[in-house]
Amino acid sequence: MTVLEALSFFPKQGFGHELTLLIKLGLDYLTLGQRLDSFSGGERQRLKLTKELNHTARVIVLDEPSTGLHPIDNEKLLLFFEELVNKDNTLIVIEHNLDIIAQADWIIDIGPGAGKLGGKIMFEGTVEHLLSASQSQTSKYLKKHLHGK
Repeated sequence: MTVLEALSFFPKQGFGHELTLLIKLGLDYLTLGQRLDSFSGGERQRLKLTKELNHTARVIVLDEPSTGLHPIDNEKLLLFFEELVNKDNTLIVIEHNLDIIAQADWIIDIGPGAGKLGGKIMFEGTVEHLLSASQSQTSKYLKKHLHGK
């Protein structure tokens, strides 16, 4: 039985809130009793996030939470991030997904490349300022991404 099916099958069992959180995070397709080692890294991170929504004034660090997500699920993830921030939490997100980068309050772009070619701060600031940062590869891709929508 999936999370979505369980919500309608167990309407009065007292765990509707938890099932609803999983649905908000785009995890409605998970099956009850599914082994944790069968989840992707992104699914595990989103499962952990469900615990954080009840807390305030925390610092939450996420590493590539959008990995493997469909764009619709990225939208759900962004809405969940907004809920966390509205509860006075601070999110630090390591991410390459341009939709998520475009919603950030503050960006630290590290480069100029990956691995041995990286490690330098190429840009630090708002999305608006990133779009005019000529030395940033992220800026170039973000401009194309935003103008293509």
